[in-house]
Amino acid sequence: MAQLQQSAHPENCVAEDEIQHQLVAGLLATHAHTSPKYLYDVLGSRLFAAICELPEYYPTRTEAAIFRKHAHHIAAAVGRDAILIDLGAGNCSKAARLFPALQPRQYVPIDISVQFLQESVNALRQQFPQIEMTCLGMDFSTELELPPSVAEQRRQFFYPGSSIGNFSPLEALKFLRRIRKAIPGGDSHSGLLIGVDLIKDHAILNAAYDDSLGVTAAFNLNLLHHVNRLLDADFRPSEWRHRGFYNPEQHRIEMHLEARDDVTVHWQNGGIRRFARGERIHTESSYKYTEQGFIELLHQAGFGQVQIWHDPRKWFMVCHAQAA
Repeated sequence: MAQLQQSAHPENCVAEDEIQHQLVAGLLATHAHTSPKYLYDVLGSRLFAAICELPEYYPTRTEAAIFRKHAHHIAAAVGRDAILIDLGAGNCSKAARLFPALQPRQYVPIDISVQFLQESVNALRQQFPQIEMTCLGMDFSTELELPPSVAEQRRQFFYPGSSIGNFSPLEALKFLRRIRKAIPGGDSHSGLLIGVDLIKDHAILNAAYDDSLGVTAAFNLNLLHHVNRLLDADFRPSEWRHRGFYNPEQHRIEMHLEARDDVTVHWQNGGIRRFARGERIHTESSYKYTEQGFIELLHQAGFGQVQIWHDPRKWFMVCHAQAA
């Protein structure tokens, strides 16, 4: 095994001015919106970890059951001694559960929530000292340039949790092409291991994103605290409510923050937006796919052979796409 790297400091960072530009542009749009990546500050990441424990939120446990049942087949597809690049690693727990089966040579967790990622990797190194770990703070939704410390051969990208659904189908295709571009040409030992949520009964989908305990609501509302810090803004979460529902025409879950009354929000450099009662900020979409539709997306992105594993109800699937 390669030598353990001692430093947990990210090798990349997200540009503050670019973050502010993105947020302001979204808040001033006719239909206000923010990227779902801003849901994940330290508290947001912890709240999402709590969401994954809720009875209504099936994706995490369903995907985990697929990984447990098919671990050996998945390991055979991925191959041992890989460079496991974990996109949106969060607390790194999903990848860590696969370490015994996959036995990666190097683990590269990437996340925009840098502090939370550092804490998670520090703990993980104690459990798996034999695995080289390279922690990267990066907004991989817009670029995916990996530093020289990440080996080029046998790259296996890992994108679990149906996070691909946060992109529109067109954006998802562009994102998958960026991943494929980050794999050196002709390396048949490289690929992508990804979790995909499938279209199912609308009531199941609605409950998963608007739970009875209100944890998802707290997760969504916490975005306003994060925006306040990033923009020096004055959002008051008590003036907003969470809305989460399935849009059957778009095949997606939508999360919004809805103004409880007329609200005026200010931010740095004289920024201002007035929201009427009932007006919304679109904070997240989660697109759902058919099996064949997603396979076609992978092929369009430049991947070759695809292997698929399901849960018994076919609510969710895990795919391994080999680099063509």
